[in-house]
Amino acid sequence: MSEILIAAYQLADCINESEEVNNYLYYKKQLQEDQEAQKLIREFQDVKALFEEAQRFGIFHPNYHEAKEKAESFQKKLNHHPKIAAYLEAEEKLDQLLYDVSATIAHCISDTIKIPTNDPKLLGKRICR
Repeated sequence: MSEILIAAYQLADCINESEEVNNYLYYKKQLQEDQEAQKLIREFQDVKALFEEAQRFGIFHPNYHEAKEKAESFQKKLNHHPKIAAYLEAEEKLDQLLYDVSATIAHCISDTIKIPTNDPKLLGKRICR
């Protein structure tokens, strides 16, 4: 068992030294230091909170469609900010690396082992690959 744990720590060290982790940490720091991006993120959180409030009542809420459109529009605005876009891309690449490592380990044991999907389209659904 201790050999397995040592190997796990070595794997973690390799991951922490990877380009994906380095890029993620770099762009995360860049994003945290960018006042304009932070302001946009705070504004988006407010817009998102309003949409979530309307979403609790669904389409019957008087401002549901307006809140939804505003949240979607603001999301696009966020995604087009250069530092936010770079951070999200780095985060996605790191997520893919971690998923690939998990899938590799699981499938070395058995092809029938279920691993959680990292597909954002399936978030909230109980689907495993």
